Amino acid sequence: MRIHMVIQKRSLFDRLLKSCFVQSSACLFTSSSMAKSKFEYVRNFETDDSCLRNCYIVVRLDGRNFHKFADQHKFTKPNDNRALGLMTHSARSVMAGLEDIVIAYGQSDEFSFIFKKTSTLFKRRASKLMTHVVSQFSSSYVFYWKEFFGDQPLLYPPGFDGRVVLYPTNHNLRDYLSWRQADCHINNLYNTVFWTLVQKGGLTTTEAEDRLKGTLAADKNEILFSEFNINYNNESAIHRKGTILIWEMQEETVTKRTKLPCQEETDVTVTRNRRRVREHHCDIIGEQFWQEHADILEHDNP
Repeated sequence: MRIHMVIQKRSLFDRLLKSCFVQSSACLFTSSSMAKSKFEYVRNFETDDSCLRNCYIVVRLDGRNFHKFADQHKFTKPNDNRALGLMTHSARSVMAGLEDIVIAYGQSDEFSFIFKKTSTLFKRRASKLMTHVVSQFSSSYVFYWKEFFGDQPLLYPPGFDGRVVLYPTNHNLRDYLSWRQADCHINNLYNTVFWTLVQKGGLTTTEAEDRLKGTLAADKNEILFSEFNINYNNESAIHRKGTILIWEMQEETVTKRTKLPCQEETDVTVTRNRRRVREHHCDIIGEQFWQEHADILEHDNP
C-alpha cells in the first residue's frame, strides 16, 4: 500500500512539473511572438547604409575643437611628439582589432583608416564601421593618455568625429592619401614658420599671421633659412610626412622554458614570423613606397 501511494505521489509531482514547464514555455513563446508581431515594425525605419562593393572604404576621424584641447593641455608648439605618439598608438589599437584595414595615415589630430575592397566586416555598413573606429580610437586615446603625458592630467574627454568615403580605384585611393600628405606638408610648414617667428623672432601671434599672409612655400622656406638658419627639409619626417601604418611580416625570436622527455627543464629558442603593424614616416605621393609595398593595393576590376 505504501509503495502504491509513493508511486501515485511521484506521478502527480511529475505531471505538475511537466504542466508548469509547458505553461512557462507557452508564456515565453507567446511573449516572443507578440514582440515580433507588435513591435518589430520599428526596424523598417532603419536605412540601408551598406557601402558599395568593390570599393575601398575610408574612415577618417578628426579631433573636435582640438585647438582648444591642445591649448588647455599645453601641447608643445608647433608639434607635440607626445600627442602625435598617442594618436599613433590609438590608431594601432584600432588596426589590431580590425585586420581588414590595409593602411592608415595620420597627421596632427586626424587619422584615415582604409579597409580593403573585399571587406565584408559588419556587412559593409558605413555606420557600424565608422562608429567602431571612432569609439575604439577615442577610448584608446583616453586609456593610454598617461603612457605619453605622465602625471599631466587629462582635464576632459577629447572628442572625435568620423566620416566614410568610398574610392573605387587604386588611383583614387592614392590620390586621397597624397592629398592628406600634401595637407600635412602645407600645414606643418606654415606652423613651423609661424611659431618660429613667435618663439625665436619675438613677434606676437597677430604679427606672425600678418607676416605670413600671401606667402608661398618658397617664401616660408626662405624666412626659416635666412632669418633663423633652419633648413625645413632637415625637420623631423614625422612632422613633415605624417605617419603611415601598414601590416608587415616580422620575424621574432622567442625563448620558452620547456621540459623535454627524460630531461630537465631547458630554454628553447623559437623563431617565427608574425603579422605586425609597422610605422613609417616617408613619402607616399611618389612611386617608391607603393613599389616596396605592392601587397597593400588590390587589383582594380576591369
